[in-house]
Amino acid sequence: MTRSTAPFPLTRLRRTRKMETLRGLVRENALLVEDLIWPVFVREGENEATPIPSMPGVERLTIDRLVKAAAEAYALGIPAICLFPYIEQDLKTEDCAGAWDPNNLVNRAIRAIKA
Repeated sequence: MTRSTAPFPLTRLRRTRKMETLRGLVRENALLVEDLIWPVFVREGENEATPIPSMPGVERLTIDRLVKAAAEAYALGIPAICLFPYIEQDLKTEDCAGAWDPNNLVNRAIRAIKA
């Protein structure tokens, strides 16, 4: 048995409006502050901001400045930041030993932001 549907005025397909999750998928696109993630580049040091040449207007921040940037993001309503650490070349190893160190740059930055 073949099932057919009538043209639009006679049949209105409502399956995309049945549940909130489906309505969210077919809704018009809207970009809200709640959808943003702020990428932040962090480095070792004290009270410094180093420009990144390949990204005009973007800087690598030290942890103390990172805390201020996180507070600014929170005040703007941005719900998340993503940390990108800048690690000196001589500290990098084949087995990524620094990533497992509880006092590495990212872990210290996260503790400072939470405090």
